[in-house]
Formats: sequence, structure tokens, C-alpha cells
Amino acid sequence: MTQVIEAIDVDVPVSVAYNQWTQFESFPHFLSFVESIKQIDDTHTHWKVKIAGVEREFDATITEQHADERVAWNSTGGEEDHAGVVTFHKLSDTTSRVTVQLDWKAEGFLEKVGAVFGVDDHVIKSDLKNFKKFIEDAKTSTGEWRGDVAR
Repeated sequence: MTQVIEAIDVDVPVSVAYNQWTQFESFPHFLSFVESIKQIDDTHTHWKVKIAGVEREFDATITEQHADERVAWNSTGGEEDHAGVVTFHKLSDTTSRVTVQLDWKAEGFLEKVGAVFGVDDHVIKSDLKNFKKFIEDAKTSTGEWRGDVAR
């Protein structure tokens, strides 16, 4: 299994950062590898991604979600086998930290080479910078889902 953990501080309240992260269909605006996401229901999404030039589709299930704290998921079906969690930490009334942890099984030669040379870390770090710019420029989220999904 390959694992990446990256964090970034954003100049918005933790609720704004969290609310935006619950808007999965907006991810193509700041995650470079995401082509599209369709929200099926409160806990299920369908993803189309492009990784190392290879297009893939998979479903994901939200396994745990608590407002202003965390969103965790597992892939279900498709070729992409991964799990992840995003946590949100209040640093002040106007600043928060977003931490992403992804675990996946590298498939194919390019993905394995990318994992060895830390390309995955670079992509996640870059996409977190994209998220920071996206949310700080907007200063508010494009929507929100404040429901709770218990493990």
C-alpha cells in the first residue's frame, strides 16, 4: 500500500473549509486528477479520474463524516482501490488546517514508479494549494452538507 499525508493551512473558518469539501462535484475545480464526480446520495459518489494518463472510474462510499471534523471514504468497485480521510482543524476563528491522508494500492508500472519517487506527494500537495486558492478566493463555500455518518 502507498500512503500520502499532506496538510495545508487555509485562511477561512473551519466550517467554510469543511462545507466546501462536502461539495464533491466541485472537486474538478481544484483536484488535478479528477475529471468528474457525481453525488449519488448522501454517502455514495461516482468518480472519473485520470492518473498517469490512464482514465479510471470507481464508486466511493463515505464511511465516516462529522461536521467540521472529518470525512472518510473507501472506494467500492472499479479498478481504483483506495481509502482516505480529510480532517479539519480550527487554528483560529478565521484560519484552519486541512489534512489529507490517502492509502492506495499502486497499479501498473507508472503508478509504482510515481509512488517510489514521491510524485503522489507532489500532486496531493499541489492540489491542496489549488484548494487553498479556490476557497480563499471564494471566501465562502459553494454549498454544504452538515449531516453525520457514524462508523
